[in-house]
Amino acid sequence: MLNNLVIAGLMLVVTTVIHAAFMVLALKLLQPYEKIDWQTSFVHRFQAVIATVLLMFVATILEVSAWAATYLALGAISGVEQSLYFSTVTFTSLGYGDVVLDERWRLLASFQAANGIILFGWTTATAFAVLRSIYTSRWNRQPSGI
Repeated sequence: MLNNLVIAGLMLVVTTVIHAAFMVLALKLLQPYEKIDWQTSFVHRFQAVIATVLLMFVATILEVSAWAATYLALGAISGVEQSLYFSTVTFTSLGYGDVVLDERWRLLASFQAANGIILFGWTTATAFAVLRSIYTSRWNRQPSGI
């Protein structure tokens, strides 16, 4: 059990670093949009939102892949496709149960599911912050009378 806790702790650090790096990248890409005025086109705002969501999705793919690689390295599951599949359904808390870990490592799956819930919440908060920044700045700079 101690092995599970140590590995889970390391994976939480790894996935948090990945997520933080992609959030910072998304917010850096948003900087040009922070100075938009009320006449900025819908397309530019839409591009900023899409870029943020896609960046955070790439972060999620990397995080799922890191967990899958961990399962493979531990011998907890065999095969890349099976490991990625298990990692994805666990990270999303879908958990079909058609593929399961060896009993020695099953505690890891519960930590991965908790990790996924936390990081999906963080992704939602990041996307909301981008939306708020884009649309709040638009309305705050709109001339009165329009």
